[in-house]
Amino acid sequence: MAVRGPGRRSAGELTDDGGVPTDSPSRPPIPPTAPAASRLRRLTRGAFADLTPLRDSPDYRRLWFGQSVSAIGQQMTAVAVSVQVYDLTGSTFATGLVGLCSLFPLIVFGLYGGAIADRVDRRRLGLIGSGGLAAVSALLAVQALLHLDVVVLLYAAVALQGGFFAVSSPARSSMIPRLVPREQLTSANALNTIGMNLGQTVGPMLGGIAIAAYGAQAAYLVDTVAFTATLYAMWRLPAMRPQTVSGKRATVLDGLRFLRDQPNLRTSFLADLAAMIFGLPRALFPAIAVAFYGGGPGTVGLLVAAPAIGALAGGLFSGWIGRIHRHGVAVLASVAAWGLAIAAFGLVHNLPLGLLLLAAAGCADTVSMIFRNTMMQVAAPDEMRGRLQGIFIVVVAGGPRLGDFESGTVATLTTPTLSILTGGLACIAAVLLLAARRPAFLRYDARHPTP
Repeated sequence: MAVRGPGRRSAGELTDDGGVPTDSPSRPPIPPTAPAASRLRRLTRGAFADLTPLRDSPDYRRLWFGQSVSAIGQQMTAVAVSVQVYDLTGSTFATGLVGLCSLFPLIVFGLYGGAIADRVDRRRLGLIGSGGLAAVSALLAVQALLHLDVVVLLYAAVALQGGFFAVSSPARSSMIPRLVPREQLTSANALNTIGMNLGQTVGPMLGGIAIAAYGAQAAYLVDTVAFTATLYAMWRLPAMRPQTVSGKRATVLDGLRFLRDQPNLRTSFLADLAAMIFGLPRALFPAIAVAFYGGGPGTVGLLVAAPAIGALAGGLFSGWIGRIHRHGVAVLASVAAWGLAIAAFGLVHNLPLGLLLLAAAGCADTVSMIFRNTMMQVAAPDEMRGRLQGIFIVVVAGGPRLGDFESGTVATLTTPTLSILTGGLACIAAVLLLAARRPAFLRYDARHPTP
């Protein structure tokens, strides 16, 4: 008669679902719900944003946290400036000039800030820009506490903010490929969109609460303190000079020439411009709120917030993005989805459905931005990343303004409905044209990136 060893069992011995003998003293019975729980964990792990860059890179984790906190503070300041200007002037035109005051510095210093970032230590440039932004927020707090009530001073502060942001932003963005491995760049860019959109959604809400309770100075002071997180993160980084040092001086024109000669990167910029110029009816929201929904300022606020909420959701549920390698296809599909959602928004007069479509458009825009940023960071050499990020700032700052002009002009000549519908369809047509003219862009593979 054969003797069974401790690791064997007879054919007739009962086992549980995991294949372990029921009388085994070493392992408790596995609950019958375990397989379902395991599948749920796998599903949620693949659905939510990949946190690997935050876990693996302490430098990236500090930088992400600092920038996210600062983004909330900056949006609080933006609300406070608008409130102050309107309280002092009672003019919506004067309040609208706040955005114009920041546009010119963003465009000019965005281009030159990118060129500077390709010549100097990006860590130091980021410290200078963030320190400058913190100083401007502190000055705004002082003028509010002293009740100086000078509108021109507020305009000058906004212009300074735009300049410091444009100088430091290319440097900060160019750091990311040095902080995380290439295979984690898509996930890192998705996390960056979460931080940015948290600022755009949470910041205005907290700003409104702080201003109502303690005045504009409270928002400015919170913003000033919030910058300490970014400054600390920058201070802890190592020096980050461009990896490739050529004999030529880095210039803005060199960056533009490089973009001209790199069809895949150029196509990604053109796709974004198509979305912003043709498919962004932001200027029509006040008219739409009345004509479509019979609402007022509260409805306008919902329309403005819906794309940002959708963009935040797109970042939070971005776990699948890291598994996509055909980034060119993903960019054009996302921009087409944006155009389709905007066109449909123009046809509906139901507020919940309209908000859902705007949120879907914001989600598609976030997906597009994640892939475009990753392409720019991977396909471009390190010595060009600052200038490309500077050009990116110009596109982000100027595209929506051109979109405001386009949608407002078409709506004046026709109707708001026709303006939104034709804008969305024009965005889709632009995507189809880019796909037809640039088939190589559709073949772009992140595993073998080519600019």
